Amino acid sequence: MFPIRSDNGQTWNKQIGCYLSQISLSLNQNHFSIQDKRLKMDEEDCTWKLTANTDHVYLVDVLAGDPKFLQADAETYYEKLLKKSSTPDIFSIPGGKKVKLQDSCVCFVPLYRNNPTCKILLLTDPQDKETVLAVYLNQSWWPIEDVVKTADPSRDGLISVETFGERIVLFVLNYIIFGMLEGSSANDAFFLPHSATECAKILWRDGEAVAFYTVKMKGSLCDGTTSQCYLLPVLDTIFVQRKYRRGGLGMKMLHDFCQSFVAEDALGISCPISAAMYQVCQKFLQTYPEEQKRLWEVEAPGDWSQRVNIWLKIQMESALSETAHLISPEDEEGSRMAYARSSKP
Repeated sequence: MFPIRSDNGQTWNKQIGCYLSQISLSLNQNHFSIQDKRLKMDEEDCTWKLTANTDHVYLVDVLAGDPKFLQADAETYYEKLLKKSSTPDIFSIPGGKKVKLQDSCVCFVPLYRNNPTCKILLLTDPQDKETVLAVYLNQSWWPIEDVVKTADPSRDGLISVETFGERIVLFVLNYIIFGMLEGSSANDAFFLPHSATECAKILWRDGEAVAFYTVKMKGSLCDGTTSQCYLLPVLDTIFVQRKYRRGGLGMKMLHDFCQSFVAEDALGISCPISAAMYQVCQKFLQTYPEEQKRLWEVEAPGDWSQRVNIWLKIQMESALSETAHLISPEDEEGSRMAYARSSKP
């Protein structure tokens, strides 16, 4: 419990300051608002009470304000770093590691695709510039693992991305966790930052953003350089954090995508589909055979000449694999020799 008193907005009890320093607080004469639902006013004794889950304050729960002002604040902070203080601040990474906050370790990167003016400030590991440690927002550095967490119990399951804070979570999942920390496999696709209006859902589980998928809506522009529009809804990107894979989350998101467009006769998945995603599709279509005619691998904008039925492709590849196993070693060796001979001039 934190006692607090206001005399025309001038006098404040400092006991609350230690907590409010972590919360977005806006002051306007005799009015103030706190962007944290966990702090509630007791009208009887004029005290602030923490309702629950006060161990951590997470970015997605408290981030408020105009993104332009947040970026301007980050640029001001960056200019201070450029002055190279003789005693730079220290940022402590969860786990005990400490990093000096210097201009050589921070950089701005575009937050959205095709919009280089909207940027976010990142802190990188001094020993490995490809490893992002934190993002700067709301006048604070936030460790990557905390950016994708929430203390809001209502964030559970698949939730559409709507707020700026959720856009930040989507960026971290896609660009940093997948693109830099986990996307080392040659079989993985490479995801660029999404647009500012990308239709997306984040999968929240036990207070953490564990996966996401994005959709190109029917009728939306394929890109900024053409007037072509998508002819069907297309699942464009999908990602599950490595530690949460093999738990059915890919199927869960694919099912949610299909259920979101029950009135459509055809649904697309952007080409090329990774080997891991093909396995998800195969299991999904075996479980939900009614979707076998609806799912297509597509290239934009997705007319009939740019579609391949996913179930049919799976069946054809399975048949080819079985045929290959029926070929004897002698026949296979003979085929290789015949090919080698035919390749000679």
